[in-house]
Amino acid sequence: MRLCSIASGSSGNCVYVGSDTTHLLMDVGISGKRIEAGINELNLKMSDIDGIFITHEHADHISGLGVIARKYGVPIYATGGTIEAIKQTSSLGKIDDNLFHYIRADEKCIVKDVTLYPIRTSHDAAEPVAYRISHDRQKIAVITDLGCYNDYTVECLRDLDVLYLEANHDIHMLQVGPYPYYLKQRILGERGHLSNEAAGKLLSRLLHDHMRAIVLGHLSQENNLPELAYESVRVEVTMSDTPYSGNDFPLYVAKRNEVSQMIEI
Repeated sequence: MRLCSIASGSSGNCVYVGSDTTHLLMDVGISGKRIEAGINELNLKMSDIDGIFITHEHADHISGLGVIARKYGVPIYATGGTIEAIKQTSSLGKIDDNLFHYIRADEKCIVKDVTLYPIRTSHDAAEPVAYRISHDRQKIAVITDLGCYNDYTVECLRDLDVLYLEANHDIHMLQVGPYPYYLKQRILGERGHLSNEAAGKLLSRLLHDHMRAIVLGHLSQENNLPELAYESVRVEVTMSDTPYSGNDFPLYVAKRNEVSQMIEI
């Protein structure tokens, strides 16, 4: 299996996950032109994409969906609440109803030789989910946009080979930054976003001897820095009660506006 971030951050998200025969996109929150260019950089064509899995309906996750759907007719997978919210988003234009495939949290979905398992998340959207993706014995998860996590989250993310995890903000940068008070409270709230420290604490509960790589994504442009996210998560792991240190695993930060390094299992 392979994972590659095409774009990541509060300005737009799109992640490629695939096997040799199945090619999927997790969210399409950038322009159709950038999505196509990113796919081409992976030596693929948009006609190779077997499905688009949407986590939730916020613009930084769906802004390219209308264009891609009309141009290529790629199947779209999302929860019922998310699909209804997408249909109410006038900026996307008309999307053929037949392209939508309804999924449910905690019920597996199979596309060719890849199995996807939607995971409930705590975020201020209609019916948001994250995804655990498996092929043979290889397991990847893409989880962002969660204000908090619990034992359910941890159980759903056990025994992964690769984890793509939100590290949205540095709490101090957010608190002293230019955002209005209500927005700071939303981001810090239980239906907001994971801080660097919270990401490190969650990661500490998920590490095991065979984890191959961790990618930090969905960084805020205003309230975080790649170096700060990397260092904060690494320190949290080192300080945790686990037997691991932050240097024991390959840790990457997804690039905001460029295709990131391909992670292969």
